[in-house]
Amino acid sequence: MTQVPLKNLKFIEAKLEDHQLWMTLNRPEAANAFHLEMIEELVSTLEWADHYDDVRVIVFTGAGNNFCAGGDVSAMKEKREMFKGESDELRRNYQKGIQRIPLIMERLQKPTIALVNGAAIGAGCDFACMSDIRIGTLGTKMGETFTKLALVPGDGGTYFLPRVVGYTKALEMFLTGKIYKGEECQKIGLLNACVEEDQLLIEGALWASQIAKNAPIAIQMTKKALKLGFQKDLQTSLDLLAAFQGITQRTDDHFEGLAALKEKRDPLFKGE
Repeated sequence: MTQVPLKNLKFIEAKLEDHQLWMTLNRPEAANAFHLEMIEELVSTLEWADHYDDVRVIVFTGAGNNFCAGGDVSAMKEKREMFKGESDELRRNYQKGIQRIPLIMERLQKPTIALVNGAAIGAGCDFACMSDIRIGTLGTKMGETFTKLALVPGDGGTYFLPRVVGYTKALEMFLTGKIYKGEECQKIGLLNACVEEDQLLIEGALWASQIAKNAPIAIQMTKKALKLGFQKDLQTSLDLLAAFQGITQRTDDHFEGLAALKEKRDPLFKGE
């Protein structure tokens, strides 16, 4: 893998190979809990990746034994970083801090995969739900534990979770604060796949490779159309798809796909 041309990354590891950008949350001593520097590095890297044509898919992992523990509980207790100040300052801290993550994740054109190793709790669970695909293990643990700390999901979890598991199951998760393990996570739709712990990176690489080999312009437009399809009426969706089809059907990649189909070979898409 080659190093991503972004300097001074300390809390995010980012490497690019075969059109796949692998990003690792890198605070294992804090179970990869979010803090301001990590948020800044995460957002900056994603902004770069979304406009760098060589990136076709983004894969998230967590360093150590966990994916992401959510907010930094010690910072909450000590009222520091984004948890400092009184009510109005806290509100603004959220807007300038962790809420930057759902905003960038929602507008990403590139598809994303979360490899949920270990625990993804609170904002960590929400971050996984912001990804397009989630793959976990038998040891994965996911939960929305905000109410157990007398909090609400200030990072946008009430927007993303119902879109993943449905309103009723999301309500159950938020109200109970229950922790769900790997196979149950897959059963309720939190995970697309659940594998043995030693197979997680291998499985993630397979999914990432499958996506990266497909035509990137069509992939990005399909993702955008799906997202807008949740928000708009049928006619608006059809109008958008007609426009997108008009674009994709005149790309070089489209004609490469047709030629590959006729010649019974794998296509070589260039994003053109």
